[in-house]
Amino acid sequence: MIDYGVAPGIHLVSQANVNSYVVEAEDGITLIDAGLPGMWHEVMAVLKARQRMPYEVKALVLTHGHFDHLGFALRAQKSLGIPVIIHHEDAELATAPYRYATERNRLLYPLGHPRSLPLLGRMVAAGALTVKGVHGVQLMTAGSTLHVPGFPVPVHTPGHTDGHCILHFPARRAVFTGDALVTLDPYTGETGPQIVAGAATKDTAQAISSLDAIALTEADTVLPGHGAVWSEGAEAAVQAAREVGRH
Repeated sequence: MIDYGVAPGIHLVSQANVNSYVVEAEDGITLIDAGLPGMWHEVMAVLKARQRMPYEVKALVLTHGHFDHLGFALRAQKSLGIPVIIHHEDAELATAPYRYATERNRLLYPLGHPRSLPLLGRMVAAGALTVKGVHGVQLMTAGSTLHVPGFPVPVHTPGHTDGHCILHFPARRAVFTGDALVTLDPYTGETGPQIVAGAATKDTAQAISSLDAIALTEADTVLPGHGAVWSEGAEAAVQAAREVGRH
């Protein structure tokens, strides 16, 4: 699925409830998260529809290093010759995106949440188990503007992973929350703003604390790694997520 203009100059590519984004600017294009492998073709379709060329893509920025955010990262790195940018605490995870610590057993957890099974099945069918890691990543510094199209500001939001960062686009009043805040949890099937279940989160308490950083952006539009775009403001999204709490 492709949804154009979910925020100013920002387009959503979604497959099996996994999101990737194309950010347009006059000086080029930035990709946010690499979703699942098959989403590459939809990203190319966005460029064609927007009359932009692949060589205009200048960077792929990752919110974190889990497999469902690295789907086409290696392909983009090799075929477009672009940097893949990630926080240093997730750089090693990006080389082996299935090797990560969680609070709960991610294989057994869905058995207690049967609504998640069709969602996870769609992810597997879309290539979630075939993702390759990336080496030679470029490291970003939290709090410092990235000099890529759109000029996002990464903000460190640990908990889901050690190096998780949200990406704030102040001029567009938009924030990419990755898995620090989602509107659909693949591990429970629950919808609405929330953190991701312990089956895929390293430190739930820390993830809840990191919600403060999302609210502080005061963004109008929240662009999550899973689920629908939230257009009622970052503060309202965080308030709703806190009401859900931990799971």
